[in-house]
Amino acid sequence: MTWLKRKMRQFAERRHQWFARPGMRRLAPYLDRPAYWSFNRRKVAMGVAVGLYSGVMPGFTQKATALALALLLRVNLPAAMVVSLYSNPLTVLPLYYLAYCYGKWLLGDAAAAALAAPPSLAGLGLTAWLLGTARWLADMGWPLLVGMPALGLTLGAAGYLATRVLWRWAVVSAWNNRKAKCGSA
Repeated sequence: MTWLKRKMRQFAERRHQWFARPGMRRLAPYLDRPAYWSFNRRKVAMGVAVGLYSGVMPGFTQKATALALALLLRVNLPAAMVVSLYSNPLTVLPLYYLAYCYGKWLLGDAAAAALAAPPSLAGLGLTAWLLGTARWLADMGWPLLVGMPALGLTLGAAGYLATRVLWRWAVVSAWNNRKAKCGSA
């Protein structure tokens, strides 16, 4: 943990150089605050939770959601932004399918794992196909709309708890190592 803590402090100290650049100077009054860069267990754990919640949101809103929530809740900004990167082109389809199934389960549909097939173009006119597609999207829309934030909240809560437990484990093991080096019981 000391290696990670040292690296994070070096990273946080460089922020003053970044905000001194001409393009970033306008953002300094908003982003260059100690609360957004502090490296303690509560701020980092909440930053991880915000990043996990934001990572489930649609691709173009992930970073904006992570930034807005980190600023609003005054949590560790780098943790929130970095953790939101778990959602990428390789993981987005499984995540959205999981959110869809989670939403169907929360809405009380027994067939949570069954995803309806999209309508076929064969033998249909444009109007009939558009109506079928709209019906298909409406059927899929509510479970996905409910499942995405619910999955984000669940992942955020799990990430918060995991970060707190791992941080505590690292501190206790450092104490025990220090005791063993000193020869104390």
